[in-house]
Amino acid sequence: MTARPLDPPDVPGADTLGGLTARQLLRLCEVAGLDTADREVYARTLTEMLGPVAGRPLDLPPATPTFLSDDHTPVEYSLAFVPDAAPTLRVLVEPGSGAGGLAQNGRTGLRVVRDAARRWGFTTDPLDELEDLFFPPSPEGPLALWCALELQPGGVPKVKVYLNPAASGQARAAETVAEALRRLGHRRAFAALPPSDRHLFFALDLGDWDEPRAKVYLAHQDLTAAEAGALSRTEGGPPSALTETFFRIAAGQDADGDAAGPGSTEGDGPGPVRRPVQSCHAFTDTASSRPSGFTLYVPVRDYARHDGEALARATALLDHHGLDSTALARAVTAVTSRRPEDGVGLVAYLALAHQQGRPPRVTAYISSEAYEVRPPVGPLSAEAAIAP
Repeated sequence: MTARPLDPPDVPGADTLGGLTARQLLRLCEVAGLDTADREVYARTLTEMLGPVAGRPLDLPPATPTFLSDDHTPVEYSLAFVPDAAPTLRVLVEPGSGAGGLAQNGRTGLRVVRDAARRWGFTTDPLDELEDLFFPPSPEGPLALWCALELQPGGVPKVKVYLNPAASGQARAAETVAEALRRLGHRRAFAALPPSDRHLFFALDLGDWDEPRAKVYLAHQDLTAAEAGALSRTEGGPPSALTETFFRIAAGQDADGDAAGPGSTEGDGPGPVRRPVQSCHAFTDTASSRPSGFTLYVPVRDYARHDGEALARATALLDHHGLDSTALARAVTAVTSRRPEDGVGLVAYLALAHQQGRPPRVTAYISSEAYEVRPPVGPLSAEAAIAP
């Protein structure tokens, strides 16, 4: 068994939100092959980004509800797998968690991102250009700002921010996304997006990226595998059959589209209501209306009875793409000591990403479960998995 890294001296106690998540991150950094110095830097960074809620005891409920996770932990992890490389670790944080209302949440998030820009020497110009769109005086919706850190060797992460298109109301979400793309120079990009049920997130790469992206996330309720295969608007791929196969494996469906577990819709009543499948299109070239990247996200926790099933599907996907699944098994034990069969939601999403000029990437999203473990289920009721 691999020895676990020592805790940095300034990480809060293990019985606090910051203490638990920092220790989880330390162990995940080890799985991702980061050295001791980087692990400690990133654990401290996570604690700092959480702000005052980092010191909140875990025997108290979450400071505020958050759309980021099922149990309202304002932290989520993910591991991205590509051939012949260690997985890339990412941590998603809601910096304004615990702030007094959505407006204050957003202001706190902006301050934290700008502090990070000064610390790591990158510009926030693209975010500044969109501030009035996504941070109105009286914002609406489920979030204000999330910040993702892609953890690189050397202790300086790549930074992404996620914004809420419905900040000025759901009815104006499409208009907000179109205007954000226009301001960033992607004047014809909005028309290239596929049909959807709603606009979920608008994301920006900030800092040291080879090709900084503007990304649009869409929700697709009750999607079929064939419909998933037709979503990509990128030039030259991915093949629809590849996306359909990913969808079926992640959702636990057979070739006829029948679900193996809670996805079953047999019976007289209405079928289970799940979180929507998500698509993301990434735009990098302002001279083209076509996106350069496409990702499909399946909320596997709504299609599985327990995390044993979700992990089996994740492993099958990694095997299908010729990727090593041992790091995923290690990541699960780095986050929790519970058996996968004893809950559902530890593995929240599975994703397949395609970016022009790069091999396909499979990503598993892992919940902290700081506050609650969702119990394993049989066939889902309509109330059990209502999409936020």
